[in-house]
Amino acid sequence: MVTRNSPTPDAVFRALADPTRRAILGALARGSQPVGALAQRFPVSRPAISRHLRVLRRARLVRDRREGRHRVCELTPGPLREVDAWLSHYRRFWQARLARLKRHLEADT
Repeated sequence: MVTRNSPTPDAVFRALADPTRRAILGALARGSQPVGALAQRFPVSRPAISRHLRVLRRARLVRDRREGRHRVCELTPGPLREVDAWLSHYRRFWQARLARLKRHLEADT
C-alpha cells in the first residue's frame, strides 16, 4: 500500500538505477555522514552529489538533518522492503529453476 508519505516503487527503482546513488547508499549503510564527507568520496562535483541526494530523498531512501553548520545524511532503508518483496518472486523463480537443473544434471551422471 502506498500512502502519501510513501515513495512509489518507480521512484525507488529510479533512485537505485544510478551507480553513484547506489554507492551513496552503500556509504550511508555504514553510518550517517555529512554531505561534505560523502562528496569527497566521489569524482563528481558537490552540486552533482546534491542532485543525487535529492533523488534519494524523494525516494525516501535518505534523510538529512542539520548538525551545526553541517547537513548529515542517513540511510532510511524502509522503501527497500518493497523492492525486496518484488525481487523475492524472481529469487524463488531462479532458485526453483536452478534446483531443477541440478536434479537434471545429477540424473544424467
